[in-house]
Formats: sequence, structure tokens, C-alpha cells
Amino acid sequence: MARIQQWKPEDPEFWEKEGRRHAKRNLWISVPSLMLAFIVWQIWSVVAVRLNDIGFNFTPDQLFTLAAIPGLVGATLRFVYTFAVGKFGGRNWTVVSTAALAIPAVGIGFAVQNPDTPYSVMFTLAALCGLGGGNFSSSLANISFFFPKKEKGTALGINGGLGNMGVSVVQFVTPLIITTGTFAALAGDGQLLKNGQQLWLQNAAFIWVLPIAILTVAAWFGMDNLPGTKQSVAEQFVIVKRKHTWIMTWLYVATFGSFIGYSAAFPLLLKSQFPQYVSLAFLGAFVAAAARPFGGWISDKFGGARVTSLVLITMTIGAVMVIYFMGRHEFGGFLAAFLVLFFAAGTGSGSTFQMIPGIFPVKEAAPVLGFTAAFAAYGSFFIPKLFGWSTANFGSPVAAFYIFIGFYVVSIALNWYFYQRTAGGSLFAPAKKRAA
Repeated sequence: MARIQQWKPEDPEFWEKEGRRHAKRNLWISVPSLMLAFIVWQIWSVVAVRLNDIGFNFTPDQLFTLAAIPGLVGATLRFVYTFAVGKFGGRNWTVVSTAALAIPAVGIGFAVQNPDTPYSVMFTLAALCGLGGGNFSSSLANISFFFPKKEKGTALGINGGLGNMGVSVVQFVTPLIITTGTFAALAGDGQLLKNGQQLWLQNAAFIWVLPIAILTVAAWFGMDNLPGTKQSVAEQFVIVKRKHTWIMTWLYVATFGSFIGYSAAFPLLLKSQFPQYVSLAFLGAFVAAAARPFGGWISDKFGGARVTSLVLITMTIGAVMVIYFMGRHEFGGFLAAFLVLFFAAGTGSGSTFQMIPGIFPVKEAAPVLGFTAAFAAYGSFFIPKLFGWSTANFGSPVAAFYIFIGFYVVSIALNWYFYQRTAGGSLFAPAKKRAA
């Protein structure tokens, strides 16, 4: 018999008696599962940096592509994963999608040990890492069902923010774990660098296989398929007819798309501009992920539209300052400006998601969360590719930032016209409910 027989999170008595404990249990299994998904999804952002050091001979464009292709595949899979929870159940899909992460993790671990591995194999493994990118849409859609509306912003911020932390975890842990031969007996011999140093790049992938297995089992025994939440794909697909689905998608592309795109590109960007500081690449994703729960929480207090407006203005200023300090080649200013950009993008990821449950009915809000996340995930493909294009054609990434600034300006206008303006001019008012 299912552990949960009925689900009424908006009923205060039910929520306090049993709803909260079930919701929290599912949330705290979902968080590390999603974190692992982000780790696998973004593993190429750090592995690609070291490939040529251990004997591979890939061009800069090929390396940027390896860092970018998981974003393209992950974003596309999010459209499928968005509707999977409603079709198969949250617990069932979390088990399957988490277990699948082992495929690219094992494959990368073997492939990087042989510098003769063809680029086509590396490209395929990078594409398989897109499996991790798809998990975000299903995870957020699932968790949105568990919490009452007044707590959705905070819950989604925690799930998304701590899950997003996987990007900084992989960028922080990888440079450390690849320098140790502790696992050589199981993972294989190291690779010798030109300076005589030895690396075990396979550790960057193999180290996550056991956690994937543990969390797959935890999801099977600890999570739940909620009653009354299953819907056919056709029932969920009504969201594409909603005007506000597309507006919120644009806003989420501006915020989360920037966060995940900058995270994917930052290690290679640092290596090209300030190579001596590439070990600090994890800071950007860490700041953005930490800011996401804050964005959800503060939006619950003051309204998502106001917070999103402030975020987009800050992102515009941050991008301008990155251009300024890049031109002066001042690392301190460049890093500070980029961290402001990351903080704002993370906060905005939380604030835009807080807005969605206030705009759509419950059963539409869940697929809308996944749908907007799918489009935004393309940022992890297009932003690295835009940096590569800008560098190849203009000698620096600056031209790409001008494109991003234009996108932020349009986003400010959209947010003001459809959400701030309709709140009676008050930036503190929460978004009004719409479904048109």
C-alpha cells in the first residue's frame, strides 16, 4: 500500500499533521539527487580544460563544444522530463533518471584514460551528460506538488539552489580529486603531464558512481508518487497555449540561462583571460547556487516581480562592469563583477520560479516550471558557443556580453509591463494569478 493515500497541502490541519513530514522527506532526497544530476551535467566544464594537458589534441572550438553540448542535449531532454512526473509519478521517474547518470560517469572514466579516444566518442559522452540536465525539470515539477503555495518559493529555491550547487561542487572537487592516486587500483593509472606531474582525470567521473547508486536506492525507498497528480501529456500540454508561459520562459532564460551558461563557460573563460586563476572557477556557480534559495525566500516576502526587476537591472550593470574590467585586464574587478552577475542570476532563478505558482493553477504550474527550465537550459549551450564565436571573430568575449546586455534590457521591459505594472505600481506586491 502506498505511504500517502491523499494529498491536501493547502489544508493547514493536514499539512501540520502529516503533509509537512512527507514533503520534507521527499525534498531532502530530491536535493542531493538533483545535485548529482548537475554534477554529471557540468562535468565537461572542468574535464575539457585538462584534456590537452594529458595528451589529447583538440582545438579551442572543440573544447568549448564539449563543454556546451551537454547543455544542448540537457535542455532538449527537459521538454520530455517536464511531462514525465505527471505521466509516471515523481518517485518512479527520480529513480530512473538518477540511475541513468551512471552511464556517462562510467564512460568518461574509461575514455579519458586513452588520448587516442576519438573526438566523436568524447562528443557522444558529452551528449550523454545531458541526461543530468533533464533532471532539473522533473525534479522541480515533482517538488512543486508537495508544498502549499505560501511555501513553494522557498521549497523550490532550496531544491533548485542546492541542486544547482552541483555545478560548483564538480568545479571545486575535480581539481583536487584528479591529483590523487588513492583510487588507482580501481580507477586505473594516472596520466603524466609535460612538467612531470601526474593526474588521474578519470577520478573526475568515477568518484560519482557510488553516490549515484546510493541515491537511486534512497529514492526508491524514501520518495513517493503523490495521489491525484498524474496527468496525460495532452492535459499538461495546454500550457503552450498560455501567453504567460512564454513570457516567464523568456525571464527564466535571462536568469537561470545566464547562471548555467556562465557556469559552463567560466573555467574556459578564466583559462583564456586569466589562466593563473582558473582554480577559482567554482566560485561563480557556488555564489549563484547559494543565492537561489535566497531569491525564492525573499520573493515569498516581497513579491517575485519586484525581486526579478532588481535582479535584471543588477545583471545589466554586472555585464557592463565585466566588459570594463576585461578591457583593463584587472582580475580583481573582473572577478568581483562576474560574481555580482552570478549572484544576481542565482537570485533571479529563485524569484522567477516563485512567480510561476502565483500565475498558474497548481496542475499547470508544475509543467510550466519544467517547460521554462527546458528553454533556460539552452543557456549552457549557447553562452559557451557565443563566447567561442566572439573570441574567434573579434579576439575577445566582449561582443557576446553586448548580446547578453540587450537580452537583459528586453527582459526588464517585459517584467515591468506584464507583472509590475499590473500589481498597481507597487513593486512589493506578489504576482496576481493569471492563466491566459
